[in-house]
Amino acid sequence: MAKITVENTEITVLKVNEEDYISLTDMVLTIENGLVLIEKWLRNKNTVEFLGIWEEMYNPDFNSPEFGGIRNDAGTNRFALSVRQWVEKTNAIGLVSKVGRYGGTYAHKDIAFEFASWLSPKFKLYLLREFQRLKADEQKQLGWSAKRELAKVNYHIHTTAISQNLIPPRLNKSQINYIYASEADVLNMALFGKTARQWRDTNPDLQGNMRDYAEINQLICLSNLENINSVLINDGLPQNERLEKLNQIAIQQMKILQIKC
Repeated sequence: MAKITVENTEITVLKVNEEDYISLTDMVLTIENGLVLIEKWLRNKNTVEFLGIWEEMYNPDFNSPEFGGIRNDAGTNRFALSVRQWVEKTNAIGLVSKVGRYGGTYAHKDIAFEFASWLSPKFKLYLLREFQRLKADEQKQLGWSAKRELAKVNYHIHTTAISQNLIPPRLNKSQINYIYASEADVLNMALFGKTARQWRDTNPDLQGNMRDYAEINQLICLSNLENINSVLINDGLPQNERLEKLNQIAIQQMKILQIKC
């Protein structure tokens, strides 16, 4: 569930079967007798035709014969149609009615934009802008999450190589932790040119560590260096030789990444 704000109106966006559904109820909450507008929109023959076409395109279980009868009645004085009736009669999936904390009428984004256009072209444009901003933010978060997961996998490979090749038997916990920290600083020196302690000493007011303040290109390079270092550890290269190789690789990769961007 997410919220976007359009012309001082907070609108809920839900995921339904991995698709984005936008609250029509929220769209009209600040309008006097706004809920009546949803019913009025549903009575419109053009609306019924649009909903039917959308369902036939995306819903293999849509009841087209039942839709035909509804379409014939649409636009007449006696015609009335609620969201619940529409769903029950036609097996529609484009509109849903929810109860509870986030209750109300929700529509697939394609249909929600059509409703917004019916309300006000200006409102639709603002809705589109805020929805696109939401999607852009989600993509950024997805990309960051993917990078974090990749970093976790590489970190596990790296620490496994350390534990299998560099830690002698019967070391105490502090000694083991020192070796892990020492190997982390091999990567820090190769990429950033300083150890974790040196960074803390020069940045006493910053929270976290230098990797928290790294650029995306540096994080990508760091992820690669962890993999490469694990291979070099398994090959038995001493730490000083690994540091020299990793530094050369870091310089080469950062040049390439900077050009790509």
